[in-house]
Amino acid sequence: MQRNKKINKMPYVLAVCSFVVFCILWATYKTSFIQAFDSKASDLLFGNKFITMFHYLGETKFIFAVTIVLWIFILIRKKDLKLMVFVIFSVGGGYALYQLLKRVIERPRPDIVDQLSTYSFPSGHAVHGLLYLITIAYVLNRVITSKSASFIIWIIAILLAILIGLSRIAEARHFASDVIAGWLLGYSWFILSLWWLKSENPYWGSNKIEN
Repeated sequence: MQRNKKINKMPYVLAVCSFVVFCILWATYKTSFIQAFDSKASDLLFGNKFITMFHYLGETKFIFAVTIVLWIFILIRKKDLKLMVFVIFSVGGGYALYQLLKRVIERPRPDIVDQLSTYSFPSGHAVHGLLYLITIAYVLNRVITSKSASFIIWIIAILLAILIGLSRIAEARHFASDVIAGWLLGYSWFILSLWWLKSENPYWGSNKIEN
């Protein structure tokens, strides 16, 4: 007799709400209210050298290098093929998603000297930074049994994701609304990836990699 698994629906509800708010920001970033918010956030954070340092943790090359290490970790410790595909779906798919949206939306970046030539909305550092950090936290928590260690890992991942996003405002590479939109999109994509991981697909077969 199969036991009914209790599913916590709250993360999925939050993911839908998060995506809705992302869409609202997409539709309203040109309004005076959002522009005033962006201006105040820039005045508050611009030039903060401590926050600026964290942008390195959100660089694409660094993220993909860490993702490869995470893959090796899963291969050695878990031998879980589906979990490895989940990492690709979360981190790699998230990268493709925000790159596509940047080209669709085409919001110019803040007007500063030596500005980057790519588009601004959503912030890639915010999307990708959040995705790879919480993906790492999730994978590690499938290995670690200590609740206190699990809590610390999640707190560190979230704090670093916040600092990576804020670094783009401090450097004037992005507007604050770009960064918030990036966090919202990143969370929604992660939960979608997690839904796939937890879904039972009869065609998938065994998750374990045989020796």
